Amino acid sequence: MSITKCYCGSQNNFQECCEPCIKGIKEAPTSQVLMRSRYAAYATHQADYLVATTHTSTRKNHKKAAILDWAKSNQWIKLEVINATETTVEFKAYYLDSNLQMQMHHEHSTFKLDNGKWFYVDGSFY
Repeated sequence: MSITKCYCGSQNNFQECCEPCIKGIKEAPTSQVLMRSRYAAYATHQADYLVATTHTSTRKNHKKAAILDWAKSNQWIKLEVINATETTVEFKAYYLDSNLQMQMHHEHSTFKLDNGKWFYVDGSFY
């Protein structure tokens, strides 16, 4: 088994960092850990996890096929967390688009703790 640094930028191994959340082995203990694992899910094309960790109140706005298409059409380079509170995370996600042009997705995300699990609700884009 090869050791891969986690896509979320934590400097931990993916197998010990975000992968257990993505595989459903453990729950993300904070909104920031959930956001980081969601970034890793984009990088590894895990659309089921992205849909499952979107809050039911906004899930209808996030279609699995569209998520998977966006995840696969980009090469995810780096995640930078700017600021985090208990229920919000501001981050910049850097990626190469389908034309291999560097892009940056800057978002202020809102999260909700529901029945002991963190969920992504929505985000504002800069």
